[in-house]
Amino acid sequence: VQLQASGGGLVQAGGSLRLSCAASGRTSTSYSMGWFRQAPGKEREFVGWISYRDRSTRYGDSVKGRFAISRDNAKSTVYLQMNSLKPEDTGVYYCAASPWYQLKTGTSEYDYWGQGTQVTVSS
Repeated sequence: VQLQASGGGLVQAGGSLRLSCAASGRTSTSYSMGWFRQAPGKEREFVGWISYRDRSTRYGDSVKGRFAISRDNAKSTVYLQMNSLKPEDTGVYYCAASPWYQLKTGTSEYDYWGQGTQVTVSS
């Protein structure tokens, strides 16, 4: 599975961005998808996840109520809608694919990773 993340950019605090993650590969729709982010000098952090089985979603505590994940299997694309952005949301955002239908929040549970897209939120 190959993943291509896009949609990052510079936005003011309170603004919105939508990230996309396009997947390719014969079984890409059979993977649950996660979003992670990494700020300079910090570890990669779980942002959210969507199951391939029933499209259920889960989010990290820092983004609950502000971010939403969706997927369009016909386009093999997963989206991360980010609203009410804060400066602490700044970082490189990665999408990743996991073969498990259950929630996985650890980076080691994901087999494939996109290249990352930079999100910068100014105050």
